[in-house]
Amino acid sequence: TIIMSIHQPRYSIYRLFDSLTLLVSGKQVYHGPAQNALDYFADIGYACEAHNNPADFFLDVINGDSTATAMNKIQGEDIDFEELSGSRQTIEERLVEEYRNCSYFRDTQVELERITQGKQYTTKPTSRTITYNSSFFTQLHWVLGRTFRNLALNPQTSVAQLGVTIFLALIVGAIFFGVKDDQSGIQNRIGALFFITTNQCFSTLSAAELFITERKLFVHEYISGYYRVSVYFLSKILSDIITLRTIPAIIFSCVAYFMIGFKTTPAAFFIFMFTVTLVAYTATAMTMAISADQSVVAMANIFMTISFVFMMIFSGLLVNLPSIMNWLAWLKYLSIPRYGLTALEINEFVGLKFCEDPAIHTTMSPASGMMTNCSMNTTHALGMCTGEQYLDYLGIEYTTWGLWENHVALAIMTLIFLVIAYLKLRFIKKFT
Repeated sequence: TIIMSIHQPRYSIYRLFDSLTLLVSGKQVYHGPAQNALDYFADIGYACEAHNNPADFFLDVINGDSTATAMNKIQGEDIDFEELSGSRQTIEERLVEEYRNCSYFRDTQVELERITQGKQYTTKPTSRTITYNSSFFTQLHWVLGRTFRNLALNPQTSVAQLGVTIFLALIVGAIFFGVKDDQSGIQNRIGALFFITTNQCFSTLSAAELFITERKLFVHEYISGYYRVSVYFLSKILSDIITLRTIPAIIFSCVAYFMIGFKTTPAAFFIFMFTVTLVAYTATAMTMAISADQSVVAMANIFMTISFVFMMIFSGLLVNLPSIMNWLAWLKYLSIPRYGLTALEINEFVGLKFCEDPAIHTTMSPASGMMTNCSMNTTHALGMCTGEQYLDYLGIEYTTWGLWENHVALAIMTLIFLVIAYLKLRFIKKFT
């Protein structure tokens, strides 16, 4: 079925119409052969002038324009102009009444009864069922391809994201360039890692526009049966993750990691890159979960900024987490930066030594039970000789599971946020 709108059709176009239906305020005032419409209206007192366009004439009549009949004369009787200048409501009622008393209305009723005979129907609105003519993977192929083409045709966002990523990587690399293995190295490392995790969270604010800007297009195409909600959701997730999250995270890691001078082992570098990328994924998923049912980008940005600020407080740098009161301590488990920062701290600090004082003695690490070397004046954080001692001071468990449990938590949070975002898309109001 193809539906199109013809505005002010000229007579040569109108002449091609087979049947004509005219409505006034949702009420039918004519339904029948298009070529008989002029005769019908002439019979009820509305005759079309010789050189008037029938389409314009019908619009004049049904909209209550008295000039449409100002020159009419039927059987030599003059038309009462006061009657023609009556209210539009009176004209509508007359048109509806005349149509219901004519043969065209009776013929239409007979045809409708023939069509509905033997079929059950109700005047109550039925639930809408959307069907599809193509498979899930066919829809995914075309929608995903269109999404990537749109990104290629409008590269401003992608280029800007990469540009900002490289700029920030150079800035943080220059500020913390070549961290040393001394007491200042502890502060510089923790500051750099905190900035990196926080930056990965706030850089995902651009994902707020993902579902908001195309909401009307998505609703129109979905209710038309073009594709499933899951197809649209997956195409947006894959395109955003590949172009705006994974690539910038890799570039940022490659630039900042070696400029700052973190541990030079391949394993430490790839764990760093994996952690930074996973933090970006989780923050993006949370952004989508918040913005999926929003209609204004500014409101979504406000909600996300507030959430990230609270998460940043409980990341483990601005406040010592073990010292937080119990009734507030549970909020740290909802902090994305905390999991990322903890994983990066374990990855970086384990195995590092920050003092070369020959007068050292052996002490027992309270958290790990391992023997560590420490100078006589290392009772405070700035006097720590090893990375393990600093992690003990922060209350961080630096075992193998202590490292990877943060990645597991981030993966679980990502999955939960994506499910929330999908459910919001699935159940947003699509029909009016």
